[in-house]
Amino acid sequence: MFVRFARSLALLFAALTFADALPAHAMAGYASDGVVTVKSAYGMDETIRRIKDDIAGKKIMFFAQIDQAKLAADAGIALRPSTLLIFGNPPLGTQFITANPLSGLDWPVRILVFQDKDGAVWAAYTDFAWIAHRHAITDRQAQFKMATMVVESITASVKAP
Repeated sequence: MFVRFARSLALLFAALTFADALPAHAMAGYASDGVVTVKSAYGMDETIRRIKDDIAGKKIMFFAQIDQAKLAADAGIALRPSTLLIFGNPPLGTQFITANPLSGLDWPVRILVFQDKDGAVWAAYTDFAWIAHRHAITDRQAQFKMATMVVESITASVKAP
């Protein structure tokens, strides 16, 4: 019982220490479900194009674009526009996997571009502080901070004023 309490206390301390290493806005999604959403100023196609152009401009490796609405339509299911973009920087992202192999579930980075019921387009991604907490990674603060800055700059390319 004491060992479990000590581990919990150590994890809490590590999380609080890690929280201080990240910008305050990165913690916004930490207490919730870990999803960060950014409202786009553009339609689906333009949002996807701008995000992909920004990724290419940063020389980040682009892995895949998955049109989930098309997959749903092919299965006879109606789905509002939804496209998953998968990309990453292996020298940065694989450092998280070396800290905890299970973090490979969250790498490479993914941005979901989707249209809501009102027609607004959104870009969503998993908060890096939440990923660090999920996988109990406490020794990669600088890398998580860098990943946060990069994904924020990518989604800024479409952010509505």
